Amino acid sequence: SGLDYEDKQNLLNEIKSLELSNIFSFDILKLKKIFSENTLIEQYKIFRIYPSTLVIEIQKTNFLAKINNNNKIYLIGSNGKLSNVDISKIKLPFIFGKPNIQNFLKFKKIIDDSKISYDQIKNIYYFQSGRWDLELENNVLLKLPKDNIKTSLDNSFEFINFNNFLNNKTI
Repeated sequence: SGLDYEDKQNLLNEIKSLELSNIFSFDILKLKKIFSENTLIEQYKIFRIYPSTLVIEIQKTNFLAKINNNNKIYLIGSNGKLSNVDISKIKLPFIFGKPNIQNFLKFKKIIDDSKISYDQIKNIYYFQSGRWDLELENNVLLKLPKDNIKTSLDNSFEFINFNNFLNNKTI
């Protein structure tokens, strides 16, 4: 449980390839390897119900952003993995640059802890110096410092919402 029908069928086909004929003697490590390599899975639990059933509970990853990797568009999951899934229906910010995925996840956590809503972000720009810029849906560009990012985001939020910010498009 936990995946949509098509993803569930693909995963079941991989599991069937293990030829699990006996619940007592199959190699659980091979099964865990299939789950850990699947980019759609955030977490999973496996329960054996004797005499002949495996119950597998899956928590699907949340997609956070789009990124270009080797001229191909991927989705970054909250599990830190890149997924090659149909992105036409998914509205997410696009990341420009080549950030380390774990650094992006830390940056995303800072955004979530700030007053800026992640849903307001249209594009994210990463620079090799470790600095980030955010382009919001209203085309305002937030040029963030390398340090004190949360404070800068909170201050930017206050500035945008409580000042006459009519013609200024860069903070």
